[in-house]
Amino acid sequence: MSESFIEITNASKVFRDNSTEVHALDDVNLRFSSHDFVCLVGPSGCGKSTLLNILAGFEVLDSGNALMEGRPLSGPSIDRTMVFQEYALFPWMTVYQNIEYGLLHKASLSKDDRRDIVNRYLSVIELAGFDAKYPHQLSGGMRQRVAIARALAVEPRLLLMDEPFAALDSFTREKMQDELLNILSREKAAVVFVTHSIEEALKLADLIVVMSPRPGRIVREIRLDLPKPRNLGDSLLVEYGQAIRGLLHDSIA
Repeated sequence: MSESFIEITNASKVFRDNSTEVHALDDVNLRFSSHDFVCLVGPSGCGKSTLLNILAGFEVLDSGNALMEGRPLSGPSIDRTMVFQEYALFPWMTVYQNIEYGLLHKASLSKDDRRDIVNRYLSVIELAGFDAKYPHQLSGGMRQRVAIARALAVEPRLLLMDEPFAALDSFTREKMQDELLNILSREKAAVVFVTHSIEEALKLADLIVVMSPRPGRIVREIRLDLPKPRNLGDSLLVEYGQAIRGLLHDSIA
């Protein structure tokens, strides 16, 4: 890779609480491009979400560097948006207002501009006609589609997703995976996606990053130069899946 969109070098993070220290990340090095879909896979507590929060600007490294196009990541930015596991929609806002929320902070957009963008995303996530509904009136899958639309509406360069489909039933989860790929086929954003599911990573990722137990280190990077959508029964994907399971088993043995 000649030029990196995101470059993390020698990154370490320690959480301190009085006399206790938790080494979350140790000497992490990762590079990827502006069109990559990156999946972070590893055991619970290995630092996947910590790495995501560093990319979001919610956490600061103790040592090492995290760069976006050669510039240090310092604090949250509208260029980087997050989709959480628990939807994180504002319950007092309608679907329309939730999607519009980030756009209100872009002074260059008129009310008509915002309306056009929100309506486009309502169409993209197939929820046109639900604009006046509130989150509690939607299914889990519908709420997560709204959260994805809200994150993408501001046209981020980097979309960060922390186990966004983990709370969904298996059928809805598969449907949401397909819908995410469909949306991203039309949008320009790099993605970093945290998951415990090897199958989910194999289905979605261009780059799978396998992490060790805490302190989190990168055990292996696996690049999947395969077209999407993918058949998880494909012999090559089965081999990759077995390799990842072996890496995770060896890392905790």
